[in-house]
Amino acid sequence: MTPATQSSAPAPGKPAVPPKQPLPTPTVDPAKPRLCLGLDVHLEFIMAVAQRDHAGPQAPRKFTRAELVAQVARWIGEGFQVFCVQESCGFGFVLHRELAAAGAQSFLITPVSLNERRKTDKLDARALCQRLVRWADGNAHELRPIRIPSVEEQRRREATRRREFLAREIRCLANRGHGQVAEHCHEKLPRRWWGARNWARLQTALREEWLRGVLEKLRELIVAMEAQLKELEDEVKSRLKDQAQPKGLGELTLATLDGEVCDWGRFHNRKQIGSYTGCCPGEHSSGGKRRVGSIDRMGNGRVRALLVEAVWRLLRWQPQWKAAQRMQVKLADGASLRKQAVIALARQLAIDLWRWRTGRCSLADLGWVAA
Repeated sequence: MTPATQSSAPAPGKPAVPPKQPLPTPTVDPAKPRLCLGLDVHLEFIMAVAQRDHAGPQAPRKFTRAELVAQVARWIGEGFQVFCVQESCGFGFVLHRELAAAGAQSFLITPVSLNERRKTDKLDARALCQRLVRWADGNAHELRPIRIPSVEEQRRREATRRREFLAREIRCLANRGHGQVAEHCHEKLPRRWWGARNWARLQTALREEWLRGVLEKLRELIVAMEAQLKELEDEVKSRLKDQAQPKGLGELTLATLDGEVCDWGRFHNRKQIGSYTGCCPGEHSSGGKRRVGSIDRMGNGRVRALLVEAVWRLLRWQPQWKAAQRMQVKLADGASLRKQAVIALARQLAIDLWRWRTGRCSLADLGWVAA
């Protein structure tokens, strides 16, 4: 079932709210025979288990990617409606897009534990197939498909992730230089030893020619990476050109959050965006007892880290933030309770950003001041 879109006119003085996006659901045609495919995907091969209508699952078959897409196209040509499911992994969405182009309804889910005691490719493919059959029959809790980003969204997100990768590699190379000098000279290098001024001083300060050669090779790599990093930062910042931004949030943080989320309109309510952050408390309750533990960390880890960093900055630069005002008592308590309050504020910050980026409220409604 597809949720209804919002078509009512916005209230006076309020920005228009974008229509809701439909969730990934199977479209079943009762007039056509159904074929469900559970796919355990690997880089070299794909293990597939097929089930026609409500017959038993067939024996597992091993395909290459091209063979599987060709076989799916043949099944569709024979009049079957084909449903495919696979776990999301490090191979991207290439197979999903090829199956969809062949005419199949393809879905991706987050990795789950399919078998408790035994795990093989055949058992995993069979379990995915059986879950897909029950899901297509109407059991909505069997599978939770993820939203597939478009090619443009995927490339925009990759720019921010590549920036993080380059920054991490620069730190590794810089620390390698510090370690080399500490090991061979028992001395300490300045903070940015590869900078023009510091490097000019090191040319005369380091007496060992061999060590200068080692540092020079490291410096060449760092300088080249920093040039790429600067280009990426300029590209990321240009996405927010001429846009209002909250003071203290930062262009890179906001652009990275936009890239990771891909589309703020994908969330239909505040619970969905709060769950996406992974900052929701874990729970183990039974009967009349309710136990709430630490956060479940089941969402996007990159988004969660960015939100926690942003909360500490907003507590300084946005003292009138309404969500922080409600947490004043906990924030003023001990360090342990203060950290818990920051995690709760990180979840609320995601909700506030969702409301602001989808036009449900303005910066002033949240108590924010524009930069």
